[in-house]
Amino acid sequence: MTWASEAQGDRVTLSREGLPDWLEPVVRAAETVQPLQLSRFLPPENGSGRQSAVLILFGEGERGPELLLMERAGSLRSHAGQPSFPGGALDPEDGDPQGDGPLRAALREAEEETGLDPSGVQLFGVLPRLYIPVSGFVVTPVLGWWREPSPVGVVDPNETARVFTVPVADLTDPAHRATAVHPRGHSGPAFLVESALVWGFTAGVIDRLLHFAGWERPWDRGKQVPLDWHA
Repeated sequence: MTWASEAQGDRVTLSREGLPDWLEPVVRAAETVQPLQLSRFLPPENGSGRQSAVLILFGEGERGPELLLMERAGSLRSHAGQPSFPGGALDPEDGDPQGDGPLRAALREAEEETGLDPSGVQLFGVLPRLYIPVSGFVVTPVLGWWREPSPVGVVDPNETARVFTVPVADLTDPAHRATAVHPRGHSGPAFLVESALVWGFTAGVIDRLLHFAGWERPWDRGKQVPLDWHA
């Protein structure tokens, strides 16, 4: 695979040049992590599922490294009200789902949902494709460095309730970690940060990134938070 930074003609590719030293553990994790180490839900072998991508965007704020998240509008049919990474389904103009299509989709969706300027984002890696059974999405997590931060906020209130950043220090703080328990009985990691409960797919990916980057701190897995009946 060839990695180059910005758009080259019509292509969007990856670059690891000039990344801050603190991102090196994330780069190493992206190079070595196996799909089943991230999730037990992997894309169907028959190729079904809707191809999509999310942007896992690392920036540097007043309190050090941080992640960009958004909260989906409560009126949406899928994952309403959930904090999530910016992202969504690939459009035909994004290109090859097996090539640079997910990279282009991650940037496009992030711009549409948060208003960020994609020219200030340096994509540096991708994680293995994962699957969200409840919505049928096959998701490519795309890793980015917010090299030149730009203003962000809600672009369309019908899709997004708010846009916010979370310091990595808060995500690794054991006081902010818990196990979310769904009414149907399944459970998974959760983060109580920025007046939000981050759970589900997004929390699962963050949890595994923290673990494989070596940033995870011991936390009380017995601390449970219930999800609303409609979650």
